[in-house]
Amino acid sequence: PHTADGKFQAYGRTLEEAFGNAALALASLMWDWTKVEAQVRHLVRVTGIDREQLLVQFLGEVVFLFDARQFLLGRAEDVRIRPRPDGFDLEAVLAGETLAPHHELFGDVKAVTYHDLKIEECDGFTVQVVVDM
Repeated sequence: PHTADGKFQAYGRTLEEAFGNAALALASLMWDWTKVEAQVRHLVRVTGIDREQLLVQFLGEVVFLFDARQFLLGRAEDVRIRPRPDGFDLEAVLAGETLAPHHELFGDVKAVTYHDLKIEECDGFTVQVVVDM
């Protein structure tokens, strides 16, 4: 409801697929990820005490890579989530391009929030995320 927020839902048959689709949904708030080629790859590793924190950390990496390296995500590859005694580990390869004049930007996500964050299991997994824009 707040004009400075964006909200999306993403689905996957597995939790890993839902997280990967959430990364693409986040990107879609800022650029057309379907027009981004997989020319550059970044290995991302994050941890979280629960799945919600893991998702926020993972999506935060997409925002960080855009802010720090002008990296435009086009695909989330090989997303792997592993339980550990104190939470979860996630490892993924983010594939895309460096921002160039032919790319159109139409939004700016400043942060991923915990507000109204949901991860639900229902014939697969659905995640809901609110971002600060």
